[in-house]
Amino acid sequence: MENLYLISFGEIALKGENRPFFERILIQKIKQALRNFENIRVQKTHGRIYCLVDGPREEVIDRLKKVFGIVAISPAHECELNMDSIKAAALSVMKETDYRGKTFKVETRRPNKSFPLKSPDVSREVGAHLLTNLEGLKVDVHHPDIEVEVEIRERGFVYCERIPGPGGLPLGCNGRAVLLLSGGIDSPVAGYMMMKRGVEIEPVYFHSFPFTSDRAKEKVIDLCKVLAGYSGRLRLHVVNFTDVLKELGEKGPDELLTILMRRMMVRISQEIAARVGAKALITGESVGQVASQTMEALIATNEVAKMPVFRPVIGFDKVEIMDLAKKIGTYDISIEPYADCCTVFVPEHPKTRPELGGVHEAEEKFDIEELTKTGLRDVEVIEVV
Repeated sequence: MENLYLISFGEIALKGENRPFFERILIQKIKQALRNFENIRVQKTHGRIYCLVDGPREEVIDRLKKVFGIVAISPAHECELNMDSIKAAALSVMKETDYRGKTFKVETRRPNKSFPLKSPDVSREVGAHLLTNLEGLKVDVHHPDIEVEVEIRERGFVYCERIPGPGGLPLGCNGRAVLLLSGGIDSPVAGYMMMKRGVEIEPVYFHSFPFTSDRAKEKVIDLCKVLAGYSGRLRLHVVNFTDVLKELGEKGPDELLTILMRRMMVRISQEIAARVGAKALITGESVGQVASQTMEALIATNEVAKMPVFRPVIGFDKVEIMDLAKKIGTYDISIEPYADCCTVFVPEHPKTRPELGGVHEAEEKFDIEELTKTGLRDVEVIEVV
């Protein structure tokens, strides 16, 4: 049986002449999210997208709740443009809810101005019909328990649920970026936030076996699976970082190891970005959270970047990042006790405010170009769905 869902979008409606571009991408992403169901029909009208799909309601809604660009999903009843049909649809909608002992109001939108009754008149007639035919129901126009929505468009639509979507912009409308993905809490959240702005991500993970275990790698794959629930298929690039780390640890000053490591990660990541057509890097850095994220340390890391570095959680505190990680489903995986190289190779006394002159002097001991090639030599690409 086909069910109808009215899909509301927000920011896209402000895009002016570019609006059709964003709407087309959103419709593509909706179809992609629902591709495993049968009889999918997605139609667009001004301010709404209608989705007809044959599938379990909860599963359909769960998929739609992960499509960026969707503000709300409303399971709805469609009806003819006459009051008898609209009232019958409203009665059916209410019977599907737990209405007994609840208060309600009816709110009508009438984009179709050819309909003979005005919005308040429609609301009044529908409300009276519900009161007449349902017991234990009261009107409260200020703070109702249930709000029955009637929309008068090319046909009539009635619903009483608005299930929040993630909002933002549809994925893919703002290009591609490489996400430096560790196994921690912050970087998956950073990736989610950039996806919400329409940016496709290519995660890169720096693996340092045997210093970090293969379980740490599996943990990152699990994080990618959660992110793939929002984006569809992801390509995880696993960099064999062991030889690079060994050389940095043997020749570099211990207090600068974290900064030297971060600079090499940026160099390697932007080479991968060039291969996949990405225009920027994404990190989960937050000012002052750890030694490598002071202002001076970030300046030292930024110096080697040849493309923009987006840090969407830069102003968040740890609790805010943790809350969002729990919301999107990455937190429980991130706190599993399998450390990545950024955690394992923290010096005992890291330099928190490194000077660029000292960093340059330390890097003179290395053949940076050769080290970058070493990091790029054995990159494993894993398709994650």
